[in-house]
Amino acid sequence: MTDQTVRDNHRGWVLTACFFDLFMVPSLIGQFGLDRPVWLTALVVAGIVVYGFGYVVLPLVVWGRSQAWQLPVGVAYMGLAAALSPVATPYIFIWAFALCSVIVRGWWLIALSGTVFVALAVVLPSSYLGLLVILVSVAILCRSVVHMVDINGALRLARDQVTALAVADERSRIARDLHDVLGHSLTTVTVKAGLARRMLEAGVATDRALVEMRDVERLSRQALADITATVSGVRAASLAAELVGAKEALRAAGIDADFPLAVDDVEPAYQEAFAFALREGVTNVLRHSAGATRCEVRLGDSWLEVRDDGDPGPAATQPSRVAGGGNGLSGLSERLTGIGGRLEAGPMPSQGFRLRVEVAV
Repeated sequence: MTDQTVRDNHRGWVLTACFFDLFMVPSLIGQFGLDRPVWLTALVVAGIVVYGFGYVVLPLVVWGRSQAWQLPVGVAYMGLAAALSPVATPYIFIWAFALCSVIVRGWWLIALSGTVFVALAVVLPSSYLGLLVILVSVAILCRSVVHMVDINGALRLARDQVTALAVADERSRIARDLHDVLGHSLTTVTVKAGLARRMLEAGVATDRALVEMRDVERLSRQALADITATVSGVRAASLAAELVGAKEALRAAGIDADFPLAVDDVEPAYQEAFAFALREGVTNVLRHSAGATRCEVRLGDSWLEVRDDGDPGPAATQPSRVAGGGNGLSGLSERLTGIGGRLEAGPMPSQGFRLRVEVAV
């Protein structure tokens, strides 16, 4: 239960208890009468005032504490009611039963209230049968109200937890998508800018260098658009479009791309997740596969595989290239979990590196 909920419950109880005290205290004093010895009148009035004050304060003291506090306080309040009842009225037990229903929980409440109820049934004359009915009704009503308050508090706590989880999930989604967008786009921009620089430095193929720089500008604009779409939650990935973009990025890096011509064999439900897998796999080829000259992509109805012929070397042990490590592969694993897929990434026995995603069907 949150601090705000506790404060609201305390405030509600104080206001309710003070309202009932306005009627309870004068009524009990009136039942006692003031035509008694001064010392007795003062003693009884003080006891009634303490009784009314305890009705307001004791729940605030006991709430949140263990049974070691709740039960003794309930017994003491019942005892004060029993001490005042001969000189005031047995109806004073109404407030005692109400208070104990609020502060004492579980079987201890049944034991305490039941014991006092049986004692009153034995001691009081039959004319107080109505009081006994009222006591049972008050105990049930107050216990029901307390139970409802507890349920509302639990629901409010659950709602706050759901909200916090939703916020955390949205942050994770944005971070994952931004990594995918920026990782791939900036890697491609870097490759293309490097290619254009080398062309200009060599003083040849100026027109080709201009084409590459125009692609850099286009990719930068597309990355900005993707970031905006990612933050707004409307961005989706197309497997066919990713194949085209990946082939262009590999070409700029001087790596042959052996890609399928179509994606019709892949189940539609898996294509978006596979698009992100393709993007991550090709990005890692561009960033980590030293000396790679060829990259192959193979597709099935429920699987995708990206392979290159680069030298794994130390790159194979980098967290960003091992399944379960690196932000990119971790985010990809989260995406695949949503469709029941799994991820494998690691060096191949002979040479090269392989990333494979597969959905169990």
